[in-house]
Amino acid sequence: MRRTRIVCTLGPASSTEDVLRQMLHAGMDVARINMSHGDQATHARNIALARRLAAEEGQNLAILLDLQGPRLRVGELQGGQATLRRGADYTLTTRPVPGDDRQVTVSYPDLPADVRPGDRILLDDGLLELQVTATTATDVHCQVVTGGLLKPHKGLNLPGLSLSTPSLTEKDVADVAFAVAQGVDYIALSFVRRAADVQALKDLLKSLGAAIPIIAKIEKRQAVDDFAAILPIAEGAMVARGDLAIETRLEEVPIFQKSLIKQCNAAGKPVITATQMLQSMMDNPRPTRAEASDVANAILDGSDAVMLSGETAVGSYPVQAVQTMARIAEVAEQALPYRELMAQAALAVACGTTEAISQATCEIAYELGAQAIITATASGYTARMVARHRPSTPLIAVTANPVTQRRLTLVWGVHALLVPQFGD
Repeated sequence: MRRTRIVCTLGPASSTEDVLRQMLHAGMDVARINMSHGDQATHARNIALARRLAAEEGQNLAILLDLQGPRLRVGELQGGQATLRRGADYTLTTRPVPGDDRQVTVSYPDLPADVRPGDRILLDDGLLELQVTATTATDVHCQVVTGGLLKPHKGLNLPGLSLSTPSLTEKDVADVAFAVAQGVDYIALSFVRRAADVQALKDLLKSLGAAIPIIAKIEKRQAVDDFAAILPIAEGAMVARGDLAIETRLEEVPIFQKSLIKQCNAAGKPVITATQMLQSMMDNPRPTRAEASDVANAILDGSDAVMLSGETAVGSYPVQAVQTMARIAEVAEQALPYRELMAQAALAVACGTTEAISQATCEIAYELGAQAIITATASGYTARMVARHRPSTPLIAVTANPVTQRRLTLVWGVHALLVPQFGD
């Protein structure tokens, strides 16, 4: 029984009944709805289809809705592109202008107030780099450090800088209401900077009469530095390595990944490792050896789940990508040092009653060579506390709550069964 969970992003490549059913058979545990693309009507259809197919297949499936967050982008460009040449001057402006090789409008009105001369600005996932030379009330004057071709609506990053924009945009607020109406199982909060950002989403959910678990996406240096305060408030985390590599340094990301996963493991909270895990399978039926190693190492690091993004949303081989990830996970899990992981978990946090019983259960199961650990759980907490010890013994959680059953699909090693109410 595979213990590592697989999160698959739904999109045009995975929106048909045949492909979705094959992805469920291949090992999809969580369906991710990316609110950065598509509209609510399309997402509602995909959610309904995924749930219907999972029910028909007798499979437990969780829905994770991923908010877009305060995404900074450039505007339109005349001719559909602009050439930025190294050493040339280039202006980012909040004024509506026809974009060209000298200037372009940006979507963030506070940009001139948030940057200073000498600051770096990255465009198109870091492919182009500008350095701020001067600012006015509406304009940011820059020099091109790394040139290239700029296309309309490409992203803009300000590595290391603190933005004054709120964590939840107007679009996010509308999408949270949509998430509540759809009854999704998790909400991923993009571009978290501090614990207050997670609390703001909790407050919004409370005002809507909902308590959906929040996955904090760690993709900014501030979030890495403040993670010890973020994790107690969030219900889980995602190591979003794409933007994290842009916002920090590429060579730091593997170290951040290991540290963030370790902290989540100690707290017994699910952690997802994401971005470009099988990127080449967007166009090829097999991954590179480096990608296979990346997935395996994320599992050996302690990830509860590994995620497919474009591979299943818009790629040419969505089913094969899920099959490949499942095979890599099954082999990697055979190399996990289960006894050592149990010993580490026992030392990780202060021990309460549930934690003590969970630890003892795993120890006894290991010593006796038990066939399974069975735990009853209402909220999922007890199952998570057992799972944090990474027992080699199969872990079965029984619950009378269908919401808990779905949410446990994201937790490493837990096979959740729905049973009739069994009393207190």
